[in-house]
Amino acid sequence: MRSEDFHPTDQELLLAADGELPSCRAAQVRAHLAACWGCRARMAETEGTIADFARTHRQALDPQIPPIAGPRARLKAQLAELAARPAARSWTRFFQFTSATRAPAYICAALLVAAVTGGLLFRHSALRQARLATDSFERGVVPDRRFTPGATRRVTINDVCSMTHEEVVRDVSNSMRQEVFQEYGIRAARADDYEIDYLIAPGLGGVEDIHNLWPEPYSSSTWNAHVKDALEEHLHQMVCAGKLNLSTAQSDIATDWIAAYKKYFHTDRPLTLSSDVMRFLQLSSAPS
Repeated sequence: MRSEDFHPTDQELLLAADGELPSCRAAQVRAHLAACWGCRARMAETEGTIADFARTHRQALDPQIPPIAGPRARLKAQLAELAARPAARSWTRFFQFTSATRAPAYICAALLVAAVTGGLLFRHSALRQARLATDSFERGVVPDRRFTPGATRRVTINDVCSMTHEEVVRDVSNSMRQEVFQEYGIRAARADDYEIDYLIAPGLGGVEDIHNLWPEPYSSSTWNAHVKDALEEHLHQMVCAGKLNLSTAQSDIATDWIAAYKKYFHTDRPLTLSSDVMRFLQLSSAPS
């Protein structure tokens, strides 16, 4: 039979466009295309789909790569190098799916672009959330729950609300301080760098126990020991004013004291300690 009687498959057209067909079969496909209008139209559609995908792919990827020096610039160069390499195998798998499902090529190309773009955006979002979650832990502004899950004693509302100021802000003994530093692997710590803090404050029923203490740094410019002290005072006032259940206050501050601060101060950032916090505490403690 003549070569024009054998219509090439979509996969063969793709391989022919990429120069991947064996020489004998490539000559047969070229001869067939010269004589067959239908297959020439299919070939043109295939090449147009590849061009549309490549253009959309670049438009989706380029904004994701900041044009800066260093690692990101090297990453962009690597992506450009990968994009310049032949992609016959991946395209072959793609068009095998197209042929098997009989779906129009432009629909499959659009779905592939959406998947690539969505995957990039999801990965970017996931990495950003992971960085935010680990950043505060690395700075020590939240305790390691393996070491500091929180510990309380049995107290009543009258017990915590009748405590003197010295009991509410009780200092940790030197021997316990050294034990906490050792547990967290901190050596030669300066007194001005950390506060050995109660996760659940004494004013909320917390105890001086290794499971309720951690080295909280003063160095953080956002979430630091001073900010947590303001939260402890606020929760103590709310409990004593009957506006908050003691067990709820203990649970919230032990689970995530930063989330508790945002919840009870109604803000995403720490208030200015010198003015805003005092004003907030005065307003919240006023009779309703």
